[in-house]
Amino acid sequence: MLTLACAPVPGATLDFWQADAGGVYDNGGYRLRGHQFSDAAGRYSLETIVPGEYPGRTQHIHVKVGAPGKAVLTTQLYFPGIARNQQDSIFDARLLLTMQDTAVGKAATFDFVTSG
Repeated sequence: MLTLACAPVPGATLDFWQADAGGVYDNGGYRLRGHQFSDAAGRYSLETIVPGEYPGRTQHIHVKVGAPGKAVLTTQLYFPGIARNQQDSIFDARLLLTMQDTAVGKAATFDFVTSG
């Protein structure tokens, strides 16, 4: 998490939730949902699975981001190279994760930026 001047934002809240690999949400519990805080350098890390598609939507992860003293942003992160991205009515290419293959799977990055 960074400011517009690229300074870290420590203590930002990041609340994630997503569907499972079959595109099903756990609406009765907390499976594939959780929150964390950015560290002193504004970093966060999430280890999860790639969510499946569900009717009418492309693959995505929901996130609420709250920087100290700022309004909470509710948004979604999308995966690159998914054909269905262009068919999703709320897809936004600015919210694409940057993906890399690693020895143990895939790694993705996304920098949230706040004004102030």
